Amino acid sequence: MTLKKMMTSLLSLGLLAGAASAQADGWCDSKPVKFAGINWESGMLLTDLMQFVLKHGYGCETDSLPGNSITMEQALSTNDIQVFAEEWIGRSDAWNKAAKAGKVVGVGAPIVGATEGWYVPRYVVEGDAKRNLAAKAPGLEAVSDLAQYAELFRDPEEPGKGRFYNCPAGWTCELENSEMLKSYGLEDKFTNFRPGTGPALDAAVLSSYRRGEPILFYYWSPTPLMGQADLVKLREREGVNKDVTIQVGLSKAFHDEAPELVAVLEKVNLPIDLLNQSLARMAKEKLASDTLAKTFLKEHPEVWHAWVSDDAAKKIEAAL
Repeated sequence: MTLKKMMTSLLSLGLLAGAASAQADGWCDSKPVKFAGINWESGMLLTDLMQFVLKHGYGCETDSLPGNSITMEQALSTNDIQVFAEEWIGRSDAWNKAAKAGKVVGVGAPIVGATEGWYVPRYVVEGDAKRNLAAKAPGLEAVSDLAQYAELFRDPEEPGKGRFYNCPAGWTCELENSEMLKSYGLEDKFTNFRPGTGPALDAAVLSSYRRGEPILFYYWSPTPLMGQADLVKLREREGVNKDVTIQVGLSKAFHDEAPELVAVLEKVNLPIDLLNQSLARMAKEKLASDTLAKTFLKEHPEVWHAWVSDDAAKKIEAAL
């Protein structure tokens, strides 16, 4: 083989390899990226942020399909959707089974420091001089302390007991909290009150908070409420860890076929305090999540520039 032919062959091989690489990462050339249309505030914001970044920074068509978490996780496992923006790892049987079967992949850490637990307003423990509120339970630090404070959190419908505001019935956390009441020996001292909906729980907490009244409730972060109220999380037994691992859930097909886009999604991260503040603003100003996403991108380039290439950053800024 002559040198010229050899160079031609090598060049052809190089071009073919480049074409194969481009095809492997050319998801958006032929099909949209479909997101789970999850319906809690932080998940909605993350979804809209990711969609905007992929659409305007990388030329992707995007869509979101509504449905509950389990349905969306199942759709992810069959590649009917490609991205679940806020997957609480280990909490869902649907996710766990799909992950074990190699049908879904979790990447990155979009939220670090997410928590769940039992809370009381800070003024209950420490008082609030500005509001002229005295500390009513200065010794309350842990769930195990609650037995002596049932009277403080009196249930208006069962005055002989305190009231614990659980999750709405049917949520995974509702079952876990019910077991906690039993395991801490609190079942006879507190009613296990289940609000009908998430917003009903929020309304009960914020109503008591504005009036400066004691209230004991389960909650989680990130949420708008965490940016609206100063709360104390009660300590649980040693060895119990309620910190949560959150990743971006991807279908295996998307993970394998779109490495450039996966490299973006695995870098997505919203600092937890900034996220809670943003969600509080969302609630206060009644902002749609896509509107908040654009506002966030405009106001915090120092956060999202780290997720994308320089070229994509310029395109995203132009779109804003």
